[in-house]
Amino acid sequence: MTAGAPRPEWLAPVVDAVPLVGPEQLSRFLPPPEGGRESAILVLFGDGEEGPDLLLIQRSSTMTSHAGQPAFPGGAVDDTDADVVAAALREAEEETGLDPSGVDVIGTLPALYLPPSGFVVTPVIGWWAAPSPVGVVDPGEVARVVRVPLEELLDPANRYSVKHPSGFVGPAFGVRGLVVWGFTAGLLSRLFALVGWERPWDSADVRDLGHW
Repeated sequence: MTAGAPRPEWLAPVVDAVPLVGPEQLSRFLPPPEGGRESAILVLFGDGEEGPDLLLIQRSSTMTSHAGQPAFPGGAVDDTDADVVAAALREAEEETGLDPSGVDVIGTLPALYLPPSGFVVTPVIGWWAAPSPVGVVDPGEVARVVRVPLEELLDPANRYSVKHPSGFVGPAFGVRGLVVWGFTAGLLSRLFALVGWERPWDSADVRDLGHW
């Protein structure tokens, strides 16, 4: 285990759930038998100044894929990466400046598929045992780096559904001036429900995502 703060008791439901989660419990979009570009994201839980939190980024509006969207740090697996865990940690370091040695990797969730970009994404779950300073490293890739308190993500007042011009309707979180939607919000919503943290919220409150 990485040196630093031990895993806190509040994180136990996540630690217990990670090895048991099936892909169909997280998304209806599962990887195709062949094809798709392998990638990884870092779902990093920490204890911040405002309590338990998650590390999120907002992608630059000039990016060719998922421009302007809030997301977990991550990206494509390179040939030089030992595995998806190494890729997630490398990408997080490149995007936010975090020190990977401070991350205690809990495990990985099943790989999921992002049809719009063709990525096969493996979520890597981590505990920020020894937090390091984070911020925007390359404004061309990342516009914001933010530690979002779990309390804000779980607050039903910050939860609603969004409708994309394509017709897609899915869960969203309105936190810290961000509208977290799409793959990231779907994963968070399913994960919160699986670990027993979800609080009743109004999914019938559907808001337009026209500007995306």
